[in-house]
Amino acid sequence: MSVNNELETAMTALFQTIDLALYLYTLVLVASAIFSWLYAFNVINSSNQFVNSVGMFLYNVTEPLLRPIRRLLPNLGGIDISPIILLLIIFFLRSYLTNTIARVFGVYM
Repeated sequence: MSVNNELETAMTALFQTIDLALYLYTLVLVASAIFSWLYAFNVINSSNQFVNSVGMFLYNVTEPLLRPIRRLLPNLGGIDISPIILLLIIFFLRSYLTNTIARVFGVYM
């Protein structure tokens, strides 16, 4: 196996791992939005320790990226569109990674 093929294989693995991480974060972001709706409408028991643990995990994982977006957005009267903005950013990053950066390295995903 030549050095070029080994480098291409390593780059493919790297780009696929980054793409998977972005996809998994997308799922966590959607789960966090659904959880917040269920919590807000009292569909789930907020006094349950497991529910609180899941809620805190989702909050701690998503809030560091949502907070700066919320600071930039105007007040929309209680409607939070920051998860949608973050999903669009992730979609752009995944597309850019797949269609531009990966092709520079000869990786076709």
